[in-house]
Parts: sequence; structure tokens; C-alpha cells
Amino acid sequence: MYAQVNSLALYGLHGTVVQVEIDIASGLPAFEIVGLPDNSVREAKDRVRAAMRNAGLEFPLRRITANLAPAHLRKEGSGFDLCLALGILVAEEQIPAVRLHGVAVVGELALDGSVRPVRGMLSLALGAKEHGFHTLIVAAKSAQEAALVEGLQVIAVESLTEAVRYLTGTYPLQPVVVERIASTTARAGGEDFSEIKGQPHVKRALEIAASGNHNVLLIGPPGSGKTMLAKRMPTILPPLTTRESLEVTQVHSVAGTLAEDVGLLHDRPFRTPHHTISNGGLIGGGQIPRPGEVSLAHGGVLFLDELPEFKKSVLEVLRQPLEDAQVTISRTQATYMFPSRFLLVAAMNPCPCGFYGSNYKPCTCTPPQIARYQSKLSGPLLDRIDLHIDVPRVTYQDIVNPVPDESSQVILQRVLRARQIQADRFPDRPFPYNANMTPVDTRHFCALAPAAHALLHEAFDLLGLSARAYERILKVARTIADLQDCPTIGEMHIAEAIQYRTLDRKLES
Repeated sequence: MYAQVNSLALYGLHGTVVQVEIDIASGLPAFEIVGLPDNSVREAKDRVRAAMRNAGLEFPLRRITANLAPAHLRKEGSGFDLCLALGILVAEEQIPAVRLHGVAVVGELALDGSVRPVRGMLSLALGAKEHGFHTLIVAAKSAQEAALVEGLQVIAVESLTEAVRYLTGTYPLQPVVVERIASTTARAGGEDFSEIKGQPHVKRALEIAASGNHNVLLIGPPGSGKTMLAKRMPTILPPLTTRESLEVTQVHSVAGTLAEDVGLLHDRPFRTPHHTISNGGLIGGGQIPRPGEVSLAHGGVLFLDELPEFKKSVLEVLRQPLEDAQVTISRTQATYMFPSRFLLVAAMNPCPCGFYGSNYKPCTCTPPQIARYQSKLSGPLLDRIDLHIDVPRVTYQDIVNPVPDESSQVILQRVLRARQIQADRFPDRPFPYNANMTPVDTRHFCALAPAAHALLHEAFDLLGLSARAYERILKVARTIADLQDCPTIGEMHIAEAIQYRTLDRKLES
């Protein structure tokens, strides 16, 4: 007896069809799974056998062979359990095979017969639609996520028994319906820029960064407020668009960090990995790769505190995601790509003790120690960070000043106006940020007034800037001009943008 039921497997962010073929033949009782399964897939035979028995279903005492095709792709995870059980029942003619035409099945089985959710359900549902399936049977706890895909009928089941009754027509189930909710503001947690005392120039720089999606490096002594400023960065970022929400949800679903019964994510991610993180933890990896922190920060903020404390090899692997907004991980069988369009906010002390250049506490570091500490940040990495901001110690007058500072909402309104100018400038691009301009764009949209051109020429020679740093200055100046609704970049816009590249000179001296 033979049956075929369709399931789906994750490869990167994409759901690929896996045909589960069941052959039941005479012979000694055995249950073999072939088709390049990993250990978790091989263990499915024990879960399926116990789940069917505890659900009151007859498990055939014959030789069962299950093939997961295509056989050249490695299969991992427990998402084939439900499909295997239903395939056996179809082969035994307990379920009509016609009921599974155009249907994909994904779910893990518990030993008592209940159906558990699996990670990556949104990607699997998108894959089901792309491959022409009209119905997807999933665990009830992951149905909200799968139902985000329009044009796909999602059937939620609590148990194997419920799935069997549905497929035999004795227990009708209605497709899951999800109400789409508009995206909210960046983060709910109470943080607001009005809580930050002083630091007006740092707030101004972060406003520029949010407006043009520019990467930021905060440099200052301990206690100057670098972490507080970084944590409030999402509060001045525009709400996620529907497209961004789907992408963010997809990444977190594949990584397994999405909570159960959660549909679409609405808040911008804010990721803060510890400096002991490995290359794979930051970029992603594994035999079948999963997203790393740079992809989990997609659409939001990646905050790297104590930047020089990260291993140099870890920092260097940031180059590609910062430049290309995606991560490419190659394996023998396939190449996987994950999105990584994030805003980098990094923080560091000026030296190991933290007080180099301070006017209120002497630095105890030797020149070699300072040079060794600062050399952990390579020139190519610094070139990819648009804004280098000095964060000085907060004065007593700033702390006791009773006048409230600007709120995040006020700053956000200016950011939204600047981003609208960029959206009008690049109407056909999904991410129309100044930071994403190509060299052709900068030549076309970054026209300089004569005085601005002369100032930039002088700074380029004096600071020994690279071609990439030159492009970054133009992009930042374009954002500054957009905040003031100026079509042409003036001398004051270039002057302010150059201020944010002074670290190039500091690290060389």
C-alpha cells in the first residue's frame, strides 16, 4: 500500500515542499524513515507510533517505509510528524487520499496525540502558497501566524484525532481568520528622549541617524548616558510598514523566537548581544543555518555596547551585512540568505579605563594600551559607520535643570517629515533611505553649493578620508539638508556632517 502527503521544510527563510511517501508492505514490523533525515526526524517514528496509539488509532504492525523527497536535501525538525501519521492512515485507507490533494501538513506530535507548533510557520505558509497549495493544516497555536498569508486556507487542529475527523468529513473546521492590525510605534516600555538630561548635540546626531537610517558610534566615558541614548533610539524611528512587519515576523519565526499565538509583529526589534558572542551567533550559522543577531535586528536596531570588547573577528564579519543589508551563508548543499537591514548603534569608551581626554578624571592607561584598544576597530569597519559622536560627561547643571527636554514624539515628527522627502525622492524603492543611496544617487541628489564643495575638498585632504568616508559624508549632509527641507546641500550641512567623521583622525593620531 502506498500514499503520498505533502509537507514543508525550512531552508533559510524559504519553505520548500517535501513529499512524504509512505509504503506499507508485508514483513516483520518496522518503521524506517529515509531521505536524508537528521536525528529529530528519525525520532518521529517513536512519536508517531505513540501518538496514534494514544489517540485510539490503529498503527499497522507491518513494514513501513517513509521517504522524504527530494532525498538530496537534509531534513531537520519535528514538523513532519503529523504528515507521517496522516500518510500512514491514507495508505491504510482510513482517510480518503482525495481529501489531501492540494493540502500541505505541518506539525509536531506529542505522545498523547496533541499537535504542537513548529518554528518558521510564516515562511512555511508562504512556501505553501508559492507552490500552489490551497490549504495548510497546522497546530492551533501557530495558526495565527500561518493565516497572515493571504489566499491560503489555514486549518487549525489541536490533535491528531481532530485532524483525522476533519479529513474524513466527520468534524468540519472553519479556516482561521486573522484581523490585520496597523503597526504601532517602535517600542512599548516607557523610554523617552525627554528623560535624557543634557547631550543636545548627541540627540541631534541620533535624530539625523534615524532620519536617514545612518549607523552610529557613541564614544564617551562611563556614566555619560550612551546606553540610555541607544535604548531610546527605536522611539524616534517610524512605525513598521506592513511589508517590514511581515519580514520581521518571518525572521523571528524561523529563528524560533516568536511567541506562541502571536501573529504579526508590530514593534521594531532592539537586539543587544553580549560582547562574548561568536561569529555564528552574530551572523547566523549551523548545519542548516538559522538567523543570527544581525538578522534578528532586521527592521530595527542592533546595539553593540562596549564595541572594542567584541572579538575582532566578530566585528569584521559585520562588514557584509552593513554594506549589503543581507547575510549570505554557504554550505555544501545550498547557499542561504537572510535579511539584515538594521540600524547599527554602537558604544565604546575612549580607552580601557574610560577617561582618556576627560577634563575631570585622569586617564590611567598607557599610550600603547590606548592604541591597542582603539586598533580593535579597523578602518573598513569605521568607514561603514556614518556618525561618530562624542558623548561627554553630563554636568550637574544639566541634571538639575527643571526644564523638560524634547520628547521622542516631537523628534519623531521631524524624522517622519525627512523620511517622506526621501520617499518622494525614491518612489519606486522599498527602503528609500539616504544611507542606501548608490554612488550614482549621490552624484545626482547630493548637489553641493560652491562653498560646501570647497569645504569638503579641504576636509578630505586634511583628514585623509577614504572614498567610502567621502560618500558617507555626502549622505549624512543630504539627510541634514532634508531635515531643513533644503534641496541643495550647503556649507553648514557639510560642516556638520564632517564633525561626525572626526574619529577617523583620532584613531590615526
